[in-house]
Amino acid sequence: MTTANIYAPLGAVTVLRVVDAILNAKSNLIEWNESRRTRKLLSQLSDAQLDDIGLTRSDIAAL
Repeated sequence: MTTANIYAPLGAVTVLRVVDAILNAKSNLIEWNESRRTRKLLSQLSDAQLDDIGLTRSDIAAL
């Protein structure tokens, strides 16, 4: 038995990295979907409504 086995079981770091990658992917997917929904809703507004909230059509694409 080595000292590395005392502090971290074999494969624990790999499992941690896999779980971290999955959580990051989930977070990125949620963020992308929220942005997509926001762009979709804003694109349904009229130019006058967008102007009321201080946006233009070109601003929507930047979100």
